[in-house]
Amino acid sequence: MKKIGGFIYPWGNGHFTRMMALDRAVHDQIREELEIHYASSGEIYQKLLQRFSDKKENIHNIVMPTPIDGRRGPSVILSLFNFLLPLGGKPPLVSLMANYLRSEGRLYDNQKFDLVINDGDVGSNAIAERRDVESLFITNQFRPRLWTSRFFLYPGLLYISKNIGKAKKIVVADSPPPNTICEYNLNFPEKLKAKVVYAGHFSNETIRDQSPKSNLERLVESTDSFGYWMITGNKSTNESTAKTYEKIFQNPEMSTERRIVSHARNDFSIDRVIGKDGKTYSIADACDRNVDWIQIDVGFLSEQEKDTVLSLCKYAVINGSHTAMGEILGGKAKPIIGIPVYDEHTNQIRWAQDRKLGILATTVRQTVKAVSEIHRNYNKYQENLLEFAKNYDRHGTKNTVKIISEMLED
Repeated sequence: MKKIGGFIYPWGNGHFTRMMALDRAVHDQIREELEIHYASSGEIYQKLLQRFSDKKENIHNIVMPTPIDGRRGPSVILSLFNFLLPLGGKPPLVSLMANYLRSEGRLYDNQKFDLVINDGDVGSNAIAERRDVESLFITNQFRPRLWTSRFFLYPGLLYISKNIGKAKKIVVADSPPPNTICEYNLNFPEKLKAKVVYAGHFSNETIRDQSPKSNLERLVESTDSFGYWMITGNKSTNESTAKTYEKIFQNPEMSTERRIVSHARNDFSIDRVIGKDGKTYSIADACDRNVDWIQIDVGFLSEQEKDTVLSLCKYAVINGSHTAMGEILGGKAKPIIGIPVYDEHTNQIRWAQDRKLGILATTVRQTVKAVSEIHRNYNKYQENLLEFAKNYDRHGTKNTVKIISEMLED
């Protein structure tokens, strides 16, 4: 029986989402019996334990180095101090790196993997190279253009790109050029291009078995135009994004702009509807009364609800995460307004803006203007998006499984 190791970087949810989509595709498409192990830490490790509750012996807790949380995403200054000093409950990065690499090395030695798949975990690439294990690295960035954090992060950027280059295959989870959303985050040197494969987006599966429509779905189906405002990321990013949205909604120009705000928090106490009459309702009550609403807050959307909202919304406001941009621009052909948290997000939103698929906004005023711009020139955005959607490759997991099969056979 062939054995695969999956190493998932625990910062953010995108790495986990991609690897779980790939896990489903591997089991659907490869008939040969495989033993698959996963390693991560923190919240992602807990999600793995929950998902694979019947195979907990195959889930490994390896503490990986991550940035220290700031008020809005990672704190560059605190993370730099943490290189040599314990901060935020974390040991110095130098000692953590050593322990992390030793732990992964022991897992390699104990399990004798035939292939490792690394999503965001660059240290595993280096270990695989030293032990001559077939390795595949899944990514949407290599050497991003740096903006707000330019000179602080450049040494780390070189270190990361050097270790990404050690993988036997580099799978870009995006459409091939010239339709590569993450193009500004790649910048591969010529010497690596032979091992790079543009596999396509790791899109969510089409919902096959429709459940009865929820109250939220019925409520939005009766509305002609609304925006979908997504809140994602870790705790600090989630909270700061919510506060930014509140400031935007207080602008007089937004007083009649309908919006659904998804908080990505499994907390039903968030769910509420604000009517144009200024009153607050439960979602069920608003649906029963057919309330003319201005804002719906929901803690967590089911996959079916998310699909319905994306299909019916006029535009989406997001932070610029790669997975969300693919689903919205390519899968639904809807324009985006991007409010970035990281340089990675800025680059992807700039790419979309350069092609008139969306708008980059970094302030409240810019966001309000972007909403007006999309309404004013909606037909032009739609024209560009429909053309882009024709070339959107949603078969990333399927194509990656083919690569995995070939690597296991070699």
